[in-house]
Amino acid sequence: MQDPMGPMDQQQQAVAPTGAVDPVAVDRLASGDGEPLIRLTWTDPVTGAHGFLVVHLLVSGLATGGTRMRAGCTMAEVEDLARGMAAKTAVFDLPVGGAKGGIDFDPKDPRAIDVLTRFCEAMRPWLDAYWVTAEDLGVPQHLIDEVFARLGLGQSYHAAIRRSVDPEATLRRVHAGLNAPVAGGLLGDVIGGYGVAQACLAAANTWSWSLPGTTVAIQGIGTMGGAAAWYLHEAGMRVVAVADAAGTLYHPGGLDVPALLELRDAYGEVDRSRVPADVARLPRAAVLSTVADILVPAAISYAITPDNSYDVAAKVIVEAANTATTPEAEAMLSARDIPVIPDFVANAGAAAWAWWLLLGQVGDDPEDSFLRLRTEMWGKVGLLLERWIVDGMPPRHTGWQWAAARRAALAHAGPRQAEDLVIP
Repeated sequence: MQDPMGPMDQQQQAVAPTGAVDPVAVDRLASGDGEPLIRLTWTDPVTGAHGFLVVHLLVSGLATGGTRMRAGCTMAEVEDLARGMAAKTAVFDLPVGGAKGGIDFDPKDPRAIDVLTRFCEAMRPWLDAYWVTAEDLGVPQHLIDEVFARLGLGQSYHAAIRRSVDPEATLRRVHAGLNAPVAGGLLGDVIGGYGVAQACLAAANTWSWSLPGTTVAIQGIGTMGGAAAWYLHEAGMRVVAVADAAGTLYHPGGLDVPALLELRDAYGEVDRSRVPADVARLPRAAVLSTVADILVPAAISYAITPDNSYDVAAKVIVEAANTATTPEAEAMLSARDIPVIPDFVANAGAAAWAWWLLLGQVGDDPEDSFLRLRTEMWGKVGLLLERWIVDGMPPRHTGWQWAAARRAALAHAGPRQAEDLVIP
């Protein structure tokens, strides 16, 4: 295992001692240069499936990032996601670093929960003391919490909860926040999608678009995409297209989002037999070429590539899925004057909110959480798009500058030790 301070030292060297951002360092961060703290590969002794843990950076002795499960998951993918998590925590000024877990296995396989359990058991030293994980693609929060309960770790935020002044009180606060009822579900399930919706609303506000006149296409209507669709519909935007594994559902006048969400199964797929006849059934890829003001990729990583980027007809892309757009595709979109609000801002609501909850900055009153996230998201997206409009700076590049500046501030202040983080 590498020296835990190694990657922090690399980050410190990437910025000027005064805390000013070094443009070369920003380019290195944005292009993915710089080694993570650790990469671990695990092989399931029963199925032969492979799992991966990448800790990009520890801050206060902790890193945060979800655990995903999908057939075809790779180490490179998990490393990209861990780097993105480190950016999220920096941009939202959270007192932790970034990590990610991934398992190359079909989450629909009946053996999936046992594979996830064995993976978490193998990662137990990290989950016990350093890595705070949560839901991600293919792994809903209730499932990861069930696995943690099996292992006697209580809840997936265990590594942080165990450090709190009163672990039992903190665990109660976390459970209360996650399970607070809201329209459309439970707060812990919808908060990430709510943040994506606020990013979309902030973009519309930047260009002074009327909400009833603003159209949205959403690729993926699972936990994140479904909640985003719900809150955009509630706000008055027209969600004209949604896509799941079976294809794209399209109506130019706007879909009845609450009704469609009621038709989903556990995997975010809509029962086509109950979809109204006036809703068009199109190929799955059609969602990307739908004429809409905003495109929200909320399904798989690397959904927008050089091969399909010219199909995109939206005016702005808001990434709900992690690493939804490849760097080459994003450059092509930028050349067409289509900005991309990066994942580490647009979909960071769930991660930021989890830490606000852990730190006692929000509780089980959904309105407090919604207000905090709405305020943060509107401010950040507004600034990203201001730079885009005034200077032509791609939003991702501006976001990486923010992350680099945050790391510079940490470097200037000196190493953050575990005891610096106080969880009430």
